Amino acid sequence: MSSPANAIDTGLHAALAELIAASSLELAPRELHRVGEMATLLPANTCVYIPSLPGLPLSRTLEAVAALKAVGLDPVPHVSARRILDKEEFRSFLTQAVRQHGVHRVLVIGGDESRAKGPFNDSLEVIESGILAECGVKEIGVSGYPEGHPKIPPLLLQKSFERKVRVAKDQNIGLYVVTQFSFSPARMVEFCSNLARTAPQVGIYMGVAGPTDPAALARYAQRCGVSVSLRALRNLGTGIAKLVTHTDPREHVIALARYARSREPSNLVGLHLYSFGGGVRTARWMSDLIAG
Repeated sequence: MSSPANAIDTGLHAALAELIAASSLELAPRELHRVGEMATLLPANTCVYIPSLPGLPLSRTLEAVAALKAVGLDPVPHVSARRILDKEEFRSFLTQAVRQHGVHRVLVIGGDESRAKGPFNDSLEVIESGILAECGVKEIGVSGYPEGHPKIPPLLLQKSFERKVRVAKDQNIGLYVVTQFSFSPARMVEFCSNLARTAPQVGIYMGVAGPTDPAALARYAQRCGVSVSLRALRNLGTGIAKLVTHTDPREHVIALARYARSREPSNLVGLHLYSFGGGVRTARWMSDLIAG
């Protein structure tokens, strides 16, 4: 019996390979020693995101940035607003990342802390401060939520996003969206379609859960607020056994490739693969899919 990858037509496979080649992924700090192996599997200058973790010093993030740049990948550090301890320390970190290691984009998020540890309460405040533009950052990624945010009402999310777009334009800095992952291709396509209508100038990197084991996937899904599609998945009738079939996101990626090649206006640039600590495994999966 043919797998979905074997069943798709040549045109769709070309769209699929193009989408994957333009995609990004995350690297856990504990996998830093494997960046060389990852680089052999990915196209040159693939964006690799460095998560902001509790207690992780900015000096450690700089080490990750330098290691990724050294092997020909494009490092993108997370900027977690509520984890920034000191404005001047943050400015120094950004300046070094840009001038010494060629960082040109960052992903600005609020962070998981219930209250700020320093001067910034949310990602909008970081952008409004002007520090990113002053330090030479050229593009900023902001979060998108195909299933909504577990704590922030939709109207407030929309107003915050619109404000970020205006501020970025005023600062002459690019802005794009990196979404949370979802288990529902329909929700992914709907999010892309909505943004194509309301903000066609803003590119999207659609978040996709990379290949991982089902228990870890369920754990991350609950932590990241995508419980709506997780419940729907479990309600298909086979519980966690059905979840195993979704640990390879090929079905989701094919749906997005179909959307990207349709005549409908699309600002879908690529995918963003959440590797859940399996960066090399995810990179190998991407490489195999590009090769067909």
